[in-house]
Amino acid sequence: METVQHKKKKEQVIDFSRLWAALVRRKTTYFKVIPTVILTVWVITLGLPDYYKCKIQLVPESSSGGGSGTLALLASSFGVNLGGGSAGSDAITAFLYPDVMSSVEFKAELFKVKVQRPTDKAPMTYYDYLKNEQNNAWWITARGWLMDTLFGKAEKKKTVPVNPYELTPEQTAISGAVSSKIKCDFNTSKNQQTLIAVEVTDQDPHVAAQVADSVMQHLQNYITDYKTKKARYDLAFTEKLYKDAKKSYERARQMYADFMDSNQDIMLENVRQKQTDLENEMQLLYNNYNAISTQLLAAKVRVQEVTPAFTTLQASTVPLWPEGPNRSRLVVLFTIAALFFTTIWILFDEDEIRPLLGLSEKEEE
Repeated sequence: METVQHKKKKEQVIDFSRLWAALVRRKTTYFKVIPTVILTVWVITLGLPDYYKCKIQLVPESSSGGGSGTLALLASSFGVNLGGGSAGSDAITAFLYPDVMSSVEFKAELFKVKVQRPTDKAPMTYYDYLKNEQNNAWWITARGWLMDTLFGKAEKKKTVPVNPYELTPEQTAISGAVSSKIKCDFNTSKNQQTLIAVEVTDQDPHVAAQVADSVMQHLQNYITDYKTKKARYDLAFTEKLYKDAKKSYERARQMYADFMDSNQDIMLENVRQKQTDLENEMQLLYNNYNAISTQLLAAKVRVQEVTPAFTTLQASTVPLWPEGPNRSRLVVLFTIAALFFTTIWILFDEDEIRPLLGLSEKEEE
Protein backbone atom coordinates (compact mmCIF):
# COMPACT_ATOMS: atom_id res chain seq x y z
CA MET A 1 0.00 0.00 0.00
CA GLU A 2 1.39 3.30 -0.96
CA THR A 3 1.80 5.79 1.93
CA VAL A 4 2.19 8.84 -0.26
CA GLN A 5 -0.74 9.91 -2.38
CA HIS A 6 -0.04 12.02 -5.41
CA LYS A 7 -2.83 14.46 -6.32
CA LYS A 8 -2.94 16.17 -9.63
CA LYS A 9 -5.65 18.17 -11.26
CA LYS A 10 -6.99 17.05 -14.54
CA GLU A 11 -8.20 19.50 -17.08
CA GLN A 12 -11.96 19.73 -16.99
CA VAL A 13 -13.61 18.56 -20.20
CA ILE A 14 -17.29 19.38 -20.78
CA ASP A 15 -19.26 16.25 -21.54
CA PHE A 16 -21.84 17.59 -23.97
CA SER A 17 -23.46 14.21 -24.45
CA ARG A 18 -24.12 14.04 -20.72
CA LEU A 19 -25.62 17.54 -20.70
CA TRP A 20 -27.77 16.74 -23.73
CA ALA A 21 -28.99 13.53 -22.08
CA ALA A 22 -29.99 15.53 -18.99
CA LEU A 23 -31.94 18.01 -21.11
CA VAL A 24 -33.64 15.26 -23.09
CA ARG A 25 -34.78 13.60 -19.87
CA ARG A 26 -36.53 16.84 -18.93
CA LYS A 27 -37.90 17.71 -22.36
CA THR A 28 -41.45 17.82 -21.01
CA THR A 29 -40.43 20.93 -19.07
CA TYR A 30 -39.77 22.71 -22.37
CA PHE A 31 -43.13 21.54 -23.73
CA LYS A 32 -44.81 23.21 -20.75
CA VAL A 33 -42.76 26.40 -20.40
CA ILE A 34 -42.19 27.52 -24.00
CA PRO A 35 -45.82 27.39 -25.23
CA THR A 36 -46.95 29.07 -22.02
CA VAL A 37 -44.45 31.91 -22.49
CA ILE A 38 -45.34 32.38 -26.17
CA LEU A 39 -49.06 32.45 -25.44
CA THR A 40 -48.68 34.81 -22.47
CA VAL A 41 -46.43 37.28 -24.28
CA TRP A 42 -48.64 37.25 -27.37
CA VAL A 43 -51.80 37.94 -25.32
CA ILE A 44 -50.04 40.78 -23.48
CA THR A 45 -48.66 42.38 -26.65
CA LEU A 46 -52.08 42.19 -28.31
CA GLY A 47 -53.33 44.46 -25.53
CA LEU A 48 -50.75 47.13 -26.35
CA PRO A 49 -52.11 49.84 -28.69
CA ASP A 50 -50.29 50.59 -31.95
CA TYR A 51 -48.34 53.81 -32.21
CA TYR A 52 -47.03 55.87 -35.11
CA LYS A 53 -44.07 58.21 -35.43
CA CYS A 54 -43.71 61.39 -37.46
CA LYS A 55 -40.30 62.99 -37.83
CA ILE A 56 -39.33 66.42 -39.10
CA GLN A 57 -35.89 67.93 -39.59
CA LEU A 58 -34.90 71.60 -39.44
CA VAL A 59 -31.73 73.54 -40.06
CA PRO A 60 -31.54 76.85 -38.17
CA GLU A 61 -29.75 79.29 -40.43
CA SER A 62 -27.20 81.64 -38.95
CA SER A 63 -28.21 85.29 -38.69
CA SER A 64 -24.74 86.34 -39.79
CA GLY A 65 -25.22 84.98 -43.30
CA GLY A 66 -25.75 86.69 -46.60
CA GLY A 67 -29.13 88.11 -45.65
CA SER A 68 -27.76 90.22 -42.85
CA GLY A 69 -24.89 91.39 -45.07
CA THR A 70 -27.40 92.67 -47.59
CA LEU A 71 -29.27 94.52 -44.86
CA ALA A 72 -26.05 96.02 -43.56
CA LEU A 73 -25.19 97.21 -47.06
CA LEU A 74 -28.65 98.76 -47.42
CA ALA A 75 -28.35 100.51 -44.08
CA SER A 76 -24.87 101.79 -44.87
CA SER A 77 -26.29 103.64 -47.88
CA PHE A 78 -28.21 105.75 -45.33
CA GLY A 79 -25.18 106.25 -43.14
CA VAL A 80 -26.12 103.55 -40.63
CA ASN A 81 -23.48 101.12 -39.39
CA LEU A 82 -25.02 97.94 -38.04
CA GLY A 83 -21.74 96.46 -36.92
CA GLY A 84 -20.97 92.77 -36.55
CA GLY A 85 -23.59 90.16 -35.78
CA SER A 86 -24.08 88.92 -32.25
CA ALA A 87 -25.25 85.44 -33.04
CA GLY A 88 -22.43 83.97 -31.01
CA SER A 89 -23.68 85.71 -27.85
CA ASP A 90 -27.11 84.07 -27.93
CA ALA A 91 -28.07 82.44 -24.65
CA ILE A 92 -30.28 79.91 -26.44
CA THR A 93 -28.38 78.03 -29.12
CA ALA A 94 -29.46 74.99 -31.11
CA PHE A 95 -27.92 72.78 -28.44
CA LEU A 96 -30.54 74.01 -25.96
CA TYR A 97 -33.57 73.44 -28.18
CA PRO A 98 -34.36 70.09 -26.49
CA ASP A 99 -34.34 71.84 -23.10
CA VAL A 100 -36.61 74.57 -24.47
CA MET A 101 -39.10 71.96 -25.65
CA SER A 102 -39.04 70.17 -22.30
CA SER A 103 -39.87 73.35 -20.38
CA VAL A 104 -43.28 73.64 -18.72
CA GLU A 105 -44.10 76.86 -20.58
CA PHE A 106 -43.45 75.26 -23.97
CA LYS A 107 -45.54 72.17 -23.19
CA ALA A 108 -48.35 74.33 -21.79
CA GLU A 109 -48.52 76.12 -25.15
CA LEU A 110 -48.96 72.77 -26.88
CA PHE A 111 -52.02 72.03 -24.72
CA LYS A 112 -53.98 74.49 -26.89
CA VAL A 113 -52.98 72.97 -30.24
CA LYS A 114 -56.02 71.85 -32.26
CA VAL A 115 -55.99 68.27 -33.59
CA GLN A 116 -58.57 66.38 -35.60
CA ARG A 117 -58.73 62.78 -36.76
CA PRO A 118 -60.57 61.81 -39.97
CA THR A 119 -63.36 60.33 -37.86
CA ASP A 120 -63.82 63.44 -35.71
CA LYS A 121 -66.60 65.87 -36.54
CA ALA A 122 -64.85 68.82 -34.93
CA PRO A 123 -61.28 69.58 -33.80
CA MET A 124 -60.28 69.28 -30.16
CA THR A 125 -57.35 70.53 -28.14
CA TYR A 126 -54.31 68.33 -27.76
CA TYR A 127 -54.92 68.42 -24.00
CA ASP A 128 -58.42 66.96 -24.36
CA TYR A 129 -57.16 64.41 -26.86
CA LEU A 130 -54.50 63.12 -24.47
CA LYS A 131 -56.95 63.16 -21.61
CA ASN A 132 -59.94 61.43 -23.20
CA GLU A 133 -58.97 59.77 -26.48
CA GLN A 134 -56.04 57.53 -25.59
CA ASN A 135 -56.34 53.73 -25.88
CA ASN A 136 -54.92 51.86 -22.90
CA ALA A 137 -53.79 48.27 -22.53
CA TRP A 138 -56.64 45.86 -21.79
CA TRP A 139 -55.51 45.24 -18.20
CA ILE A 140 -55.53 48.96 -17.44
CA THR A 141 -59.02 49.28 -18.92
CA ALA A 142 -60.16 46.25 -16.91
CA ARG A 143 -58.74 47.73 -13.71
CA GLY A 144 -60.53 51.01 -14.36
CA TRP A 145 -63.80 49.17 -15.01
CA LEU A 146 -63.37 47.19 -11.79
CA MET A 147 -62.65 50.32 -9.75
CA ASP A 148 -65.71 52.05 -11.20
CA THR A 149 -67.86 49.02 -10.43
CA LEU A 150 -66.69 48.75 -6.83
CA PHE A 151 -66.45 52.38 -5.87
CA GLY A 152 -68.53 54.15 -8.52
CA LYS A 153 -67.41 56.57 -11.16
CA ALA A 154 -65.48 59.57 -9.95
CA GLU A 155 -67.13 62.93 -10.44
CA LYS A 156 -65.77 65.02 -13.28
CA LYS A 157 -63.68 67.90 -12.05
CA LYS A 158 -64.17 71.40 -13.34
CA THR A 159 -61.75 72.55 -15.99
CA VAL A 160 -59.00 74.65 -14.45
CA PRO A 161 -57.10 77.17 -16.61
CA VAL A 162 -53.53 76.12 -17.25
CA ASN A 163 -51.06 78.02 -15.11
CA PRO A 164 -47.46 76.94 -15.88
CA TYR A 165 -46.41 78.29 -12.48
CA GLU A 166 -48.77 75.92 -10.65
CA LEU A 167 -50.08 72.89 -12.54
CA THR A 168 -52.79 70.65 -11.16
CA PRO A 169 -52.07 66.89 -10.77
CA GLU A 170 -54.05 66.20 -13.94
CA GLN A 171 -52.17 68.87 -15.89
CA THR A 172 -48.88 67.50 -14.58
CA ALA A 173 -49.82 64.04 -15.85
CA ILE A 174 -50.73 65.45 -19.28
CA SER A 175 -47.44 67.37 -19.32
CA GLY A 176 -45.60 64.10 -18.67
CA ALA A 177 -47.52 62.47 -21.53
CA VAL A 178 -46.44 65.30 -23.85
CA SER A 179 -42.81 64.79 -22.81
CA SER A 180 -43.02 61.08 -23.58
CA LYS A 181 -44.57 61.68 -27.02
CA ILE A 182 -42.40 64.55 -28.27
CA LYS A 183 -38.64 64.19 -28.58
CA CYS A 184 -36.08 66.67 -29.87
CA ASP A 185 -32.50 65.91 -30.81
CA PHE A 186 -29.70 67.60 -32.69
CA ASN A 187 -26.44 66.71 -34.36
CA THR A 188 -23.68 68.71 -35.97
CA SER A 189 -22.43 67.91 -39.44
CA LYS A 190 -18.87 68.19 -40.71
CA ASN A 191 -19.41 71.75 -41.88
CA GLN A 192 -20.58 72.72 -38.36
CA GLN A 193 -24.20 72.97 -39.50
CA THR A 194 -26.66 71.95 -36.78
CA LEU A 195 -29.56 69.69 -37.71
CA ILE A 196 -32.62 69.70 -35.44
CA ALA A 197 -34.82 66.58 -35.45
CA VAL A 198 -38.27 66.58 -33.86
CA GLU A 199 -40.06 63.25 -33.46
CA VAL A 200 -43.69 62.90 -32.40
CA THR A 201 -45.22 59.58 -31.34
CA ASP A 202 -48.96 59.06 -31.18
CA GLN A 203 -51.60 56.38 -31.47
CA ASP A 204 -53.15 58.14 -34.47
CA PRO A 205 -51.01 58.88 -37.56
CA HIS A 206 -52.89 62.09 -38.44
CA VAL A 207 -52.50 63.49 -34.93
CA ALA A 208 -48.78 62.66 -35.01
CA ALA A 209 -48.33 64.68 -38.22
CA GLN A 210 -50.47 67.60 -36.98
CA VAL A 211 -48.65 67.83 -33.67
CA ALA A 212 -45.27 67.64 -35.42
CA ASP A 213 -46.23 70.66 -37.54
CA SER A 214 -47.40 72.56 -34.45
CA VAL A 215 -44.25 71.72 -32.50
CA MET A 216 -42.09 72.97 -35.37
CA GLN A 217 -44.08 76.22 -35.58
CA HIS A 218 -44.05 76.78 -31.81
CA LEU A 219 -40.31 76.15 -31.66
CA GLN A 220 -39.64 78.62 -34.47
CA ASN A 221 -41.88 81.24 -32.84
CA TYR A 222 -40.22 80.74 -29.45
CA ILE A 223 -36.69 81.09 -30.81
CA THR A 224 -37.68 84.03 -33.03
CA ASP A 225 -39.35 85.81 -30.12
CA TYR A 226 -36.29 85.29 -27.94
CA LYS A 227 -33.71 86.39 -30.49
CA THR A 228 -35.64 89.48 -31.57
CA LYS A 229 -36.82 90.56 -28.11
CA LYS A 230 -34.03 93.09 -27.52
CA ALA A 231 -34.21 94.41 -31.08
CA ARG A 232 -38.01 94.79 -30.90
CA TYR A 233 -37.70 96.62 -27.57
CA ASP A 234 -35.15 99.00 -29.10
CA LEU A 235 -37.42 99.49 -32.12
CA ALA A 236 -40.42 100.36 -29.93
CA PHE A 237 -38.34 102.85 -27.94
CA THR A 238 -36.94 104.43 -31.12
CA GLU A 239 -40.43 104.72 -32.61
CA LYS A 240 -41.55 106.62 -29.51
CA LEU A 241 -38.58 108.98 -29.80
CA TYR A 242 -39.33 109.40 -33.51
CA LYS A 243 -42.97 110.35 -32.87
CA ASP A 244 -41.96 112.86 -30.17
CA ALA A 245 -39.25 114.38 -32.36
CA LYS A 246 -41.60 114.66 -35.32
CA LYS A 247 -44.28 116.30 -33.21
CA SER A 248 -41.77 118.80 -31.76
CA TYR A 249 -40.40 119.63 -35.19
CA GLU A 250 -43.85 120.13 -36.70
CA ARG A 251 -44.83 122.38 -33.79
CA ALA A 252 -41.67 124.50 -34.23
CA ARG A 253 -42.18 124.70 -37.97
CA GLN A 254 -45.77 125.85 -37.49
CA MET A 255 -44.71 128.50 -34.97
CA TYR A 256 -42.05 129.77 -37.40
CA ALA A 257 -44.55 129.91 -40.26
CA ASP A 258 -47.15 131.73 -38.16
CA PHE A 259 -44.55 134.23 -37.00
CA MET A 260 -43.36 134.92 -40.53
CA ASP A 261 -46.92 135.34 -41.79
CA SER A 262 -47.76 137.87 -39.09
CA ASN A 263 -44.54 139.90 -39.48
CA GLN A 264 -43.93 140.07 -43.22
CA ASP A 265 -43.63 143.88 -43.50
CA ILE A 266 -42.06 144.58 -40.13
CA MET A 267 -38.31 145.19 -40.17
CA LEU A 268 -37.69 145.77 -36.47
CA GLU A 269 -34.52 144.31 -34.97
CA ASN A 270 -36.34 142.40 -32.23
CA VAL A 271 -38.56 140.82 -34.89
CA ARG A 272 -35.50 139.73 -36.81
CA GLN A 273 -33.98 138.33 -33.61
CA LYS A 274 -37.16 136.41 -32.86
CA GLN A 275 -37.17 135.10 -36.42
CA THR A 276 -33.57 133.92 -36.05
CA ASP A 277 -34.34 132.17 -32.75
CA LEU A 278 -37.36 130.39 -34.18
CA GLU A 279 -35.44 129.39 -37.27
CA ASN A 280 -32.51 128.03 -35.19
CA GLU A 281 -34.87 126.11 -32.92
CA MET A 282 -36.69 124.66 -35.92
CA GLN A 283 -33.36 123.66 -37.46
CA LEU A 284 -32.21 121.95 -34.25
CA LEU A 285 -35.46 120.03 -33.97
CA TYR A 286 -35.21 119.08 -37.62
CA ASN A 287 -31.66 117.76 -37.12
CA ASN A 288 -32.86 115.75 -34.12
CA TYR A 289 -35.83 114.46 -36.10
CA ASN A 290 -33.58 113.50 -39.02
CA ALA A 291 -31.10 111.69 -36.74
CA ILE A 292 -33.84 109.70 -35.03
CA SER A 293 -35.31 108.83 -38.42
CA THR A 294 -31.98 107.27 -39.31
CA GLN A 295 -31.93 105.39 -35.98
CA LEU A 296 -35.46 104.15 -36.64
CA LEU A 297 -34.40 102.75 -39.99
CA ALA A 298 -31.44 101.04 -38.33
CA ALA A 299 -33.72 99.57 -35.63
CA LYS A 300 -36.09 98.16 -38.24
CA VAL A 301 -33.19 96.68 -40.19
CA ARG A 302 -31.80 95.22 -36.95
CA VAL A 303 -35.05 93.40 -36.18
CA GLN A 304 -34.97 91.80 -39.60
CA GLU A 305 -31.29 91.02 -39.25
CA VAL A 306 -31.60 89.08 -35.97
CA THR A 307 -34.75 87.23 -37.02
CA PRO A 308 -33.63 83.61 -37.44
CA ALA A 309 -34.51 81.59 -40.50
CA PHE A 310 -35.28 77.87 -40.51
CA THR A 311 -34.93 75.54 -43.45
CA THR A 312 -37.16 72.45 -43.37
CA LEU A 313 -35.26 69.44 -44.67
CA GLN A 314 -37.97 66.91 -43.88
CA ALA A 315 -41.57 68.05 -43.54
CA SER A 316 -44.21 66.17 -41.61
CA THR A 317 -46.09 63.42 -43.40
CA VAL A 318 -48.80 61.09 -42.15
CA PRO A 319 -47.10 57.74 -41.40
CA LEU A 320 -48.65 54.78 -43.22
CA TRP A 321 -47.46 51.96 -40.99
CA PRO A 322 -47.29 51.69 -37.19
CA GLU A 323 -43.87 51.94 -35.61
CA GLY A 324 -44.77 49.47 -32.89
CA PRO A 325 -45.16 47.56 -30.78
CA ASN A 326 -43.22 44.87 -32.66
CA ARG A 327 -45.11 41.90 -31.26
CA SER A 328 -43.20 39.23 -33.19
CA ARG A 329 -39.87 40.55 -31.94
CA LEU A 330 -41.10 40.61 -28.36
CA VAL A 331 -42.33 37.02 -28.64
CA VAL A 332 -38.98 35.87 -30.07
CA LEU A 333 -36.97 37.70 -27.39
CA PHE A 334 -39.04 36.30 -24.53
CA THR A 335 -38.96 32.82 -26.07
CA ILE A 336 -35.15 32.90 -26.25
CA ALA A 337 -35.01 34.13 -22.65
CA ALA A 338 -37.40 31.34 -21.57
CA LEU A 339 -35.24 28.73 -23.34
CA PHE A 340 -32.10 30.02 -21.65
CA PHE A 341 -33.46 30.18 -18.11
CA THR A 342 -35.30 26.86 -18.47
CA THR A 343 -32.06 25.21 -19.57
CA ILE A 344 -30.17 26.70 -16.63
CA TRP A 345 -32.84 25.52 -14.21
CA ILE A 346 -32.87 21.95 -15.63
CA LEU A 347 -29.06 21.70 -15.45
CA PHE A 348 -29.15 22.99 -11.89
CA ASP A 349 -31.85 20.51 -10.93
CA GLU A 350 -29.89 17.67 -12.57
CA ASP A 351 -26.73 18.75 -10.72
CA GLU A 352 -24.89 19.53 -13.96
CA ILE A 353 -24.14 23.19 -13.28
CA ARG A 354 -20.95 22.65 -11.29
CA PRO A 355 -19.27 20.46 -13.91
CA LEU A 356 -20.37 22.88 -16.61
CA LEU A 357 -18.76 25.77 -14.77
CA GLY A 358 -15.63 23.75 -13.92
CA LEU A 359 -16.22 23.88 -10.17
CA SER A 360 -15.96 20.10 -9.50
CA GLU A 361 -12.51 18.55 -9.22
CA LYS A 362 -11.48 14.86 -9.40
CA GLU A 363 -8.63 13.68 -7.35
CA GLU A 364 -6.43 10.88 -8.62
CA GLU A 365 -4.22 8.81 -6.39
